[in-house]
Amino acid sequence: MSVIIEVSELRKTYGSVVAVDNVSFTVEEGEIFGIVGPNGAGKTTTIECLEGLRRPDAGTVRVFGLDPWRQRRRLAADIGVQLQESALPDRLRVGEAISLFAALYPNSLDPYQLLAQLGLIDQVHTPFAALSGGQKQRLFLALALVHDPRLLFLDELTTGLDPHARRTVWDLIRFVRARGKTILLSTHLMEEAEELCDRIAVVHQGRIVALDTPSRLIARVVGGLRIALRIPDGTPLPPLGQLPGVRSVEILDQTLLVRADDDRVVAAVVQALVQHGIPLRELRVSSGRLEDAYLVLTGSALSRPEQ
Repeated sequence: MSVIIEVSELRKTYGSVVAVDNVSFTVEEGEIFGIVGPNGAGKTTTIECLEGLRRPDAGTVRVFGLDPWRQRRRLAADIGVQLQESALPDRLRVGEAISLFAALYPNSLDPYQLLAQLGLIDQVHTPFAALSGGQKQRLFLALALVHDPRLLFLDELTTGLDPHARRTVWDLIRFVRARGKTILLSTHLMEEAEELCDRIAVVHQGRIVALDTPSRLIARVVGGLRIALRIPDGTPLPPLGQLPGVRSVEILDQTLLVRADDDRVVAAVVQALVQHGIPLRELRVSSGRLEDAYLVLTGSALSRPEQ
């Protein structure tokens, strides 16, 4: 596959604040590449440098071999952009907005079919001001897709969407990628990154602290299995930490979490709990999660957007 995006030692500052600190990565054609990190980590600044909306202070950025800052007009037809924050005139109707955007390009998808895919067909005559937050987000995604770009930038893709709408958008993104498109997205949602991304860059304080596929990142950083079950406050526990293969034991919000080397440890943990008279309520055994890896890599919880 050919490389679509090349970033080398990108640096961007705002006064004394270093927003992006010597970031380097590449994105291949047909890939869904994710950037994960908290607010202020440098995700949006990095994406805006790739879109040509901000000028890097140092380093090089190439999209389809072009400099986005100096050659943005040449890139316009090939990229679709969903910004973290956007707005339209209050009285502009949904159908008018997407028809207008489609008319700006020589080629476009069927605007109304796209609205139907995103669950907005019933809002064709609805003015922008009357849309809910989730509907506005889906409309901006439709505007980013309507000219059928080769490369799609999505900044906080599903912020404000309910779980059903979020899954609908995920399905659409998979469909877009299946048509040979390349997608770069930033997200707060670990489940979203695991579901969609081929590779993930974990960004912390302006730097990339890890870059790999979700599965390899989890295996390398977290490893093993995660055993979880609900327990009442103050429940006395057996010495699970002394069992062979148990890495750690902790209690978070009435949930007992045991991290173990492999599935052979699960039986020993369950047996110890049963012998101690602890009911196995909501027992779950899973491999590590991306959020677990994030916590290890950054030492801090990932702030969540308002829903």
